[in-house]
Amino acid sequence: MSTAAENELRQLIDRWMQAVRDRDIPGITAPYADDIVAFDAIKTLQFKGKAVYQAHWEMCMGLCTGPMIFELAELTVYADGDLGLAHWLNRCGPSDDESQCGFMRATVGYRRQGGQWQVIHEHWSAPFDMETQKALFDLKP
Repeated sequence: MSTAAENELRQLIDRWMQAVRDRDIPGITAPYADDIVAFDAIKTLQFKGKAVYQAHWEMCMGLCTGPMIFELAELTVYADGDLGLAHWLNRCGPSDDESQCGFMRATVGYRRQGGQWQVIHEHWSAPFDMETQKALFDLKP
């Protein structure tokens, strides 16, 4: 494992989290590789390509109209050579009604190219109840 690479990824994740809180679409999508494949928890089974995933983020940010909570918990980062992986739990929702906030799971794959880390895969999910087919956003770490 490379401590320097892990620290670089942690800093990238910190900047990315702030970009989401700021609703900064260019900042959100800046680390995405052009050939990213993303599995988001909303609307579509998969997104292929940075432009397609950016359009999805624009739609999502359009739904977030008030003050927002977007914070991570239990961040784990691995990096070796030019590949990295991070996973965390992410709490998100409106800060003016925290009863509507919930936790999701995030797993992100990174590739270093030309000295820069890029997101090559991003996966967001929420556990669900198989009997009711409803997402379980009220679970806590």
